[in-house]
Amino acid sequence: MKHEPVIAVFGLWHLGCVTAACLAQEHFQVWGIDPDENVVRDLNSGKPPILEPGMTELIAEGQRSGLLKFSSDYREALRDATVVWVTFDTPVDDNDNADVAFVQSRLDDAFPHIQSGSIVLISSQVPVGFTDNLRRQWKAKDPEKEIIFSYSPENLRLGKALKSFRAEDRIVVGIDGDRGHERLEGILTRFCPRLEWMSIKSAEMTKHALNSFLAVSVSMANEIARLCERTGADAKEVERGLKSESRIGAGAYLGPGGPFAGGTLARDARFLIQKGIEFGVETPLLSGALHSNEVHKKWVQETALQLLKDVKAPARVSVLGLTYKAGTDTLRRSEAVSLGLWLTRHGASVVFHDPVVRQLPEELAGQFQLTDQLAEALSGSDLVVISTGWPIYREEIKPEMLRRAMRRAAVIDQTRFLASAFEKQNEVLYFAVGKPRN
Repeated sequence: MKHEPVIAVFGLWHLGCVTAACLAQEHFQVWGIDPDENVVRDLNSGKPPILEPGMTELIAEGQRSGLLKFSSDYREALRDATVVWVTFDTPVDDNDNADVAFVQSRLDDAFPHIQSGSIVLISSQVPVGFTDNLRRQWKAKDPEKEIIFSYSPENLRLGKALKSFRAEDRIVVGIDGDRGHERLEGILTRFCPRLEWMSIKSAEMTKHALNSFLAVSVSMANEIARLCERTGADAKEVERGLKSESRIGAGAYLGPGGPFAGGTLARDARFLIQKGIEFGVETPLLSGALHSNEVHKKWVQETALQLLKDVKAPARVSVLGLTYKAGTDTLRRSEAVSLGLWLTRHGASVVFHDPVVRQLPEELAGQFQLTDQLAEALSGSDLVVISTGWPIYREEIKPEMLRRAMRRAAVIDQTRFLASAFEKQNEVLYFAVGKPRN
């Protein structure tokens, strides 16, 4: 009888929790490992570190079955593991520079406990060449220990991670040589039958190239959208014209809206820009995409200043949606937080509403108001900014409601989340990226 491999999932934030829970659902014996004892304690009591629809229930199911366990003890968790899946979310600073040393140090700590013959499968966000460097360093530390290295880029989307983990199109897998091929195939084909095999460096580069391509697409779409506003063209109609072109396609990242945020796209573009500097290769397109994105971050600010210029100070601004994305509770790299800080520096009073955030972080608590009552958030406001597309806003916010509740009914809705209710009315001032301005 063929036995399933024991899999250690190393790093338990968003990527790691989703990976561990989905593997246990496929009847693998899984150890989730993290050096942070608080994270492990919370997981053992049924509390994941980040909100993701369905994840709490899936983790509980894995724990009840006995297939999913969490620990900070490397010796215990790695003793029987034949696959170590590295899933740390690589930290990113305010300038989108990744702290790769964070991942390296944790791998080095675990190395003495990883069994010879194991596969180390890296899905953390690391620069091309990282896995090869790790191989050389570990070989120098212990020439007798045989480790099979592989790299597979993560493909998660906050709020839809359990679905996106079960890749609908393909899984990219980098491995050098044939060893470990069959073992990885037996795991990964449970989630997607199509595996794109390539070298480790090519797989690492594929991750950079994909996110950089998306970053360029978003930046171009928003540049076109800003021109549409001034020329009278409608960026949503232009988007439809582009996506109906067979050389582009319906899934292209060409919708007018907010700047890309969260660190993911910018991190990979910066990886490639840095490699260009190292090897003397110019990367003007990637550098331009990042600059364009920084320019577009000013769109909300400039539009807010235009709408508030005649309002008697202090203006009251309601920002609806505080999280980075709908379907999650993380504020990490949230554009709403950045906007709130900017508005307060310019003399506005800011009140936030979010359906899942119940308390502001300590460093923000004294600067903003937060309420879980939508009516309270809107009352007496001079401007509403739709920051995160929570369904409650589409269900409840209507022009007549805003006209009654607000001191001055004006809405900034970058992505046209409320377009069906607001684009063809004249009661409320309504601004969106790429929407023609009179």
